[in-house]
Amino acid sequence: MQELIREAFENRELLESEEHRSAVLETIEALDKGRLRVAEKKNGEWRSNAWVMQAINLYFVLAEMKTFEVGPFEFHDKIPIKRNLAAAGVRVVPPGTIRYGAFAEPGVVLMPGYINIGAWVGSGTMVDTWATVGSGAQIGRNVHLSGGVGIGGVLEPPGAMPVVVEDGAFIGSRAIVVEGVRVGEEAVLGANVVLTASTPIIDVTGEEEVVYRGRVPARSVVVAGTRTKEFPAGSYQLQAALIIGRRRESTDRKTSLNQALREFGVPS
Repeated sequence: MQELIREAFENRELLESEEHRSAVLETIEALDKGRLRVAEKKNGEWRSNAWVMQAINLYFVLAEMKTFEVGPFEFHDKIPIKRNLAAAGVRVVPPGTIRYGAFAEPGVVLMPGYINIGAWVGSGTMVDTWATVGSGAQIGRNVHLSGGVGIGGVLEPPGAMPVVVEDGAFIGSRAIVVEGVRVGEEAVLGANVVLTASTPIIDVTGEEEVVYRGRVPARSVVVAGTRTKEFPAGSYQLQAALIIGRRRESTDRKTSLNQALREFGVPS
């Protein structure tokens, strides 16, 4: 199936053949059922599956615009919404939407938010009101995406790393995580933290700062901050993120999270 997808991505005329069309449709069905993922963790490292991203892009070529109704709501789109939520053990509060081709494990709760095609969301995770999970994003188990959180998506170029939020992380209200940033296990992002691939994530807990980019270490407690940069016109404050502490390993996830919010005064 991988080879057929790669061939069709290089030569779209091949989508006229039933074999190549079926390969695309079967790949998207496998994503929807959780048998495939856009990215996976192997030997401690996250790797993207470029051919799966290629299949999603080809699916947009094959799919036709259709009008469909869900209760009083009307939609006009190429990609249908996910079905059989009760059988999947997933709770979706109106008008929350999971697009076909995304996978949510049993126990996921989606408030009026959005999960896009290619995304994977683990059990016990809450996607809170107006939070969005972008295409291909990988959200672990027992994660809380607070109200208004924006998790960026990526499908092009195929092979680019999607955003990864690992198990047990807490993402505070209106935080934004994009451009393939990885948030480590049980990390806490305070409200309004913005993380891009180039955002300096500065550990200020020691005598000297340690700067990360594109990665939040496990159990870090992170708040929004600024950093001074000199320009010809003068000194200006640019957005940064500050690691101000760590969640304690000696406590369970819930207790540790509450302690982090209290001890470090992190707005959630």
